[in-house]
Amino acid sequence: MALSGSAYGWLMLAGIAVSVVFWARLARRDEKLILIYVAALVGAFLGAKLAYLIAEGWMDFGQPNMWWRLATGKSILGALFGGYVAVELAKKWGGYRGVTGDWFALIAPVAITIGRVGCLLHGCCLGRACEQSWFTLRDGAGVQRWPAVPMEILFNLVMIAVFYVLRRRGKLVGQHFHVYLISYGLFRFAHEFLRDTPRVEEGMSGYHLLALGLAAFGVAAFVRRRTLNRGSVETLNRES
Repeated sequence: MALSGSAYGWLMLAGIAVSVVFWARLARRDEKLILIYVAALVGAFLGAKLAYLIAEGWMDFGQPNMWWRLATGKSILGALFGGYVAVELAKKWGGYRGVTGDWFALIAPVAITIGRVGCLLHGCCLGRACEQSWFTLRDGAGVQRWPAVPMEILFNLVMIAVFYVLRRRGKLVGQHFHVYLISYGLFRFAHEFLRDTPRVEEGMSGYHLLALGLAAFGVAAFVRRRTLNRGSVETLNRES
């Protein structure tokens, strides 16, 4: 377990390192991008922690391992939301008018995939117990479980391929991260039924609500960006 815990920590750092290298290359174009990236990291961390507290962290209070769980608990759902909000605030404060979401749409799933490999080695974020089959995974206690982490890795690998194709073909420019928010929110809502997370009511967990909220937020951001793009085109047409 010490080895897997060490690997988990290193892979989490590796995910951040990959995103740092990628963004550092972009920052050569505009120094303001450094501020935006730092804001994304801070916002993602705070969002991940807050989402965990909302979804299940409140149940840790009074438990023997309370401080350890509160210190290590986090959620990708909150990280995505917090990172997005922080980036938008940083862009507004720094006066940056460029579109950054399409880059984050590639960075986020790559970093998440690396982090999920760490989850796989560490034995966390488990799927629900089920009968043994060709696809099940055995946990540390010998219980057969749904392969929750591999499924999330597969989802993110598919999204990386999708965004690569969209970039090559110039499709949905400026909307890629919104597409990711919608896609991950819907995927996570459906997948949550197969994950071993605390249930609040009627088989639902707090992460179900967070996932729907993320998808709804992505839809709202997608519509807003499309409206702004249409307004820009109409303004150019009138001026010409």
